[in-house]
Amino acid sequence: MVAAAGVLFAVAAVVGHALNDDNRLHLHWPPLLAHYKLHFGPGSVAAPLVALLIVVHGPALAARLPWRRLLLAGWMSALAWTISLGLIDGWQRGITSRLAKRSEYLTEVDQVTGLGVFLSTFTDRILLDSENNWTIHVAGHPPGALLTFVGLDRIGLSGPTWAAWFVLLTGASLVPAVLVTLRALGGGRELWARRAAPFLVLAPAAVWLGVSADAYFAAAGAWALALLALAATGRVRAPWAAALGSGLLLGWLLYLSYGMVLLAVPAVAVLLLAGNRRPLPWTLAGVLTVTALFTAGGFWWFDGYFTLYERYYQGAASDRPYAYFLWANLAAQVPVLGLAGLVALRRAGAVALRERRSGWRAAWREPRGVLLSLVAAAVLAALIANLSAMSKAETERIWLPFTVWMLAAAALLPRRSVRWWLAAQAAVAITVDHLFYTGW
Repeated sequence: MVAAAGVLFAVAAVVGHALNDDNRLHLHWPPLLAHYKLHFGPGSVAAPLVALLIVVHGPALAARLPWRRLLLAGWMSALAWTISLGLIDGWQRGITSRLAKRSEYLTEVDQVTGLGVFLSTFTDRILLDSENNWTIHVAGHPPGALLTFVGLDRIGLSGPTWAAWFVLLTGASLVPAVLVTLRALGGGRELWARRAAPFLVLAPAAVWLGVSADAYFAAAGAWALALLALAATGRVRAPWAAALGSGLLLGWLLYLSYGMVLLAVPAVAVLLLAGNRRPLPWTLAGVLTVTALFTAGGFWWFDGYFTLYERYYQGAASDRPYAYFLWANLAAQVPVLGLAGLVALRRAGAVALRERRSGWRAAWREPRGVLLSLVAAAVLAALIANLSAMSKAETERIWLPFTVWMLAAAALLPRRSVRWWLAAQAAVAITVDHLFYTGW
């Protein structure tokens, strides 16, 4: 599997560079949005040290820490790992200036002077030929994404440094969110969540989780599913409140990124795994509440999406060949998932086939079956996104809300080789960050 993945990535790079002679792909180093340049920074020392600590102590701590301490340790360790990788590019380039680029949200914060006017005129400024059109990322997302950074600005947390810290803190919190989901749907049994924890922390995906707004989207999606799992399994005092909270988050996600509609796939999987549809009315109520508020404010989601589709093909997407990205998007996931993630996906498929032959119906709600089902749902959501032709390139960050769940499959790897696979994950991330200036 490692060899096949390496060949896939190499072929995507060779073919991509051949196609890109006339800058047709609008990528400097296809299939990634990155510039090739060997470089070093403070993170060149920090990242290997953080990785070494997690490789050596992570599996044992994940196995024996009390549950709540494990969640906190996972969050803080993921934060340390992400920051250390960012520091390979330096504090300024790697962290604080990421969200201050001309194409990013912060450049448009001052444009929002009134919520009603902003929402009612948002769609009018999406197209390239519209007056005072939005910058790339604002135009490419519903208004909730920009409103997040406007909100930070209005409460006094203005500027790229605060925005970076917000994304780093929220993005790292997806680790406890995934663990909570696995435990809840596993009937309170923690084995697979604990096995997955070190791999979620030491994920090569952290290269793009820091600092990209998609890390925030991924974390919001992970917590939405975690709350839904807690509600559906009754593992909280007020399941209706957890279900409503999940719905509000899912609704908010629809206004953070159009692609987040595909989180409906793992959300349905959560309800099926729990075997309980009672949270559904509360969850739908939350989604509809957020939708009603944005619609009443003047923004209709479908208008925004179809206008974005038109804008999408006014720019680079009109040059990018669908036939190439249909498979090169998958190649771009190789450095995101890392060697352990890729091998774990193969193992998950093999285990699922064995379970199917021996009676899948009896196994799919067991803790291991829960893990396999969530991984399968994430893979399905990413494949749908790939077929949509709205994900031509840059999927190393766009698909983060799905790939974080795929990384949990690493819990299936043999216990005797866990540290070696963790070391391989760290090596992939550190190598990528030293060889490339990634777009995020």
